[in-house]
Amino acid sequence: MSQRPIRTIVLWCPDWPVTAAIQAMGLSPESPLALIDKGLVFACSRPARQEGVKRGLKLREAQYRCTGLAALPYDPALDSRAFEPVISRIEEVTPGVQLIRPGTCAIRSRGPSRYYGGEQEAADALLQCLVALGVPDVRVGVADGPFAAEQAARSTRHPAESPGGTLGGTVRIVPPGESPAFLAPLPVGILVDDRLALLLRRLGVRTLGDFAALDSLDVLRRFGVEGAQAHEKASGVERTRVVARIPPKLFDVAIEFEPSLERTDQVTFAIRAPADQFIDTLTQARLVCTAIRIEVRTESGGIQERSWLHPRWFSAADVVDRVRWQLQGGQAIETGLNSGVTRVQISPERVDSTGNHEEGLWGSGPDERIHHGLTRVQSMLGHEGVHTAVIAGGRMLTDRQILVPWGDRPPGDGAVLTQAQAQPWPGSLPGIAPATVFATRHPVSLFTASGAPVDVDDRGLVTGVPGTFSPTGNPADLCRVEAWTGPWPVTERWWDPERGRRLHRFQVIDSEGNAWLLTLEEHSWWAEGRYD
Repeated sequence: MSQRPIRTIVLWCPDWPVTAAIQAMGLSPESPLALIDKGLVFACSRPARQEGVKRGLKLREAQYRCTGLAALPYDPALDSRAFEPVISRIEEVTPGVQLIRPGTCAIRSRGPSRYYGGEQEAADALLQCLVALGVPDVRVGVADGPFAAEQAARSTRHPAESPGGTLGGTVRIVPPGESPAFLAPLPVGILVDDRLALLLRRLGVRTLGDFAALDSLDVLRRFGVEGAQAHEKASGVERTRVVARIPPKLFDVAIEFEPSLERTDQVTFAIRAPADQFIDTLTQARLVCTAIRIEVRTESGGIQERSWLHPRWFSAADVVDRVRWQLQGGQAIETGLNSGVTRVQISPERVDSTGNHEEGLWGSGPDERIHHGLTRVQSMLGHEGVHTAVIAGGRMLTDRQILVPWGDRPPGDGAVLTQAQAQPWPGSLPGIAPATVFATRHPVSLFTASGAPVDVDDRGLVTGVPGTFSPTGNPADLCRVEAWTGPWPVTERWWDPERGRRLHRFQVIDSEGNAWLLTLEEHSWWAEGRYD
């Protein structure tokens, strides 16, 4: 005996990534906005779509179509974080909510329909709930199964397009047993991936109705389990159950200030007890926190958010220091704030099991002592008081040296950087990099055995074999060149005649056994580094 599809309510918030970004950045909902992921438009606002911007466009093409377009990087973590209050509010109205993705959730229709007196009444109650929460656009679909219910929600209209601007057009209910007829005219591409959709279209299957008309056993044999599941959804007999989420345990700690606090030291003192509570709660759950997010709300309505990392894990004192640094900036702790602080919230962004951070058998080692020493100095001098050196991308050696505050993540993606470093590029240095890199390169001289200056012509060929070398640029300090190699041309911004730069690199070993990295630019020789 086949199981009947489960009546399902799906709530869909169109353009949720854009809504989350607008709320986080404090932008106007009427401003054209696009979220960019890997150089392409991932999502865009309604005003941007009216100007011709759509998902999948390159950023340059989107800016060409909409000159006033604001482009922001897409942050999936922001979507989930911003949708959490929406899910919590829905769970207050009706339990058993399943999160499909940020901006979309499903609920079994049976319970809310019985409580509110019908599916339409339940949909209206959920709609009013989210409108009161401040969600600008919500659509509701009710049908047999989550897939059909979501398509019903997506077939609704924007409130502004409804008659009289009411919410009536934002709810669509597909009567029981009519889901197959509702799904039949929809394109097959909304259900399967691009590869399978292309294959089906070549076979003459263009709509979900065409796909549902195929024999289920033939679909299973030809397209496998995934194809069989898609065929079940297209037929309107989806038997997927709505699995209610288990609300995650919240470790957030927030403190309200009434009246607001005007000085950094006052906020720092008040946050000590909540910081202890925050760390104690994590410890009881056998967790340590390696990244936190601090949100500060001010009396003027401003919101200041920042993520903080830790080289090991946060203690209560570390949390207090991060709150102080975020408020203080580069000023003294007694300095007054521009606007009084009304609320501070501390949220864990990344946690780990305490078992992965236990001390060794014989206690802490040298790394722990170094960490505690640097953390102590940083707590006294401020966030920018202690830096560590990291290697970054760049053509010149001085460009690759970057100082990062202790505990912060290096700029850029380390995995991408490592992959880029493995690729050859014009002017890259072979072998080991110089041990000594001069912060300011100093002039040197390179001559042939006859005393003529060594240069590079327009074809990239040396004008003579290097024979003598002066590490100070003084002809009286000449020494013999034992070995040399090069040149390696480096061309930067060749398309810009004002900011363009062209130089050549050489490696030279003098008679005293010192190896040098030299640079020839504008017919002048410079020492960039030394191989010690």
